[in-house]
Amino acid sequence: MAQRIGKTIILDSKPRIIGNAAVVGKKEGEGPLGSEFDEIYEDTTMGEDSWEKAESLYLKSAVARALEKAAVGTSEVDAICSGDLLNQCIGSTFGLRDFNIPFCGVYGACSTMALSMCVSSLMIESGGMSCCVAATSSHFCSAEKQFRKPLEYGGQRPPSAQWTVTGSGAAVLKKCNSDISPYIDKIHLGTIQDYGITDSNNMGAAMAPVDVKIEP
Repeated sequence: MAQRIGKTIILDSKPRIIGNAAVVGKKEGEGPLGSEFDEIYEDTTMGEDSWEKAESLYLKSAVARALEKAAVGTSEVDAICSGDLLNQCIGSTFGLRDFNIPFCGVYGACSTMALSMCVSSLMIESGGMSCCVAATSSHFCSAEKQFRKPLEYGGQRPPSAQWTVTGSGAAVLKKCNSDISPYIDKIHLGTIQDYGITDSNNMGAAMAPVDVKIEP
C-alpha cells in the first residue's frame, strides 16, 4: 500500500515504464533532440484538413508505437490516461477512440504528461489495474487558435512568445519484476503558484519559477 511522507506519496508497486515513444513535427525534429524521437513528421497537417485532427493523429501514432515497443496488446491495457490543450480534450478523445481502451481524460496544461503518469501509477498502486498508458499531445497551430489568435488572423508574435510543441508522447506503465526498466516510486503534486504573469504569449515566465521551487 502507498505511504505518505509529508505531501509525497511512496509507491510500493513501483510501476515500470516498459515502453515509450515520442513523435514530433518538422520544427522539433530540427532541434537538438531530433535524433531521440521515434518519428519526425515533415507534414505537420498529417494530411488532415484541421490542426486538431492532425494532433489526434500524432497522439495515435505515439501510443501505437509505445505499445509496440512494450510488446503489449490493447486488450492487456486496463486504462489510458491522456490529455491535451484543446476543449474537452478532443485531441485525446478522437485520437484514442479506435484503441477501445478505457479512457481517463486529464488536463494539466504543460504538466499533463507528468499528471497522466501520476494518475496511471496510482491506479496501478491501488491494485485495481496492472497496466496503463500515460500520454499527451499538443500542436502549435491548434494551441495558438485555442489560447491566442488563429494563425489565419495574421497577428504579429512578440519576441517573448514561446512555441508550443507539435508532437505527442506516450509511456506504458506496468507492475512487473523487470530489473532494467525505469520505475516510478514517488509522486509529489505541486501547489498552484500565481506570479501575476498576464502576457499570454510569455508562458515561460509563468512556469519557470515553479519548476525550480523545490523544498525538502
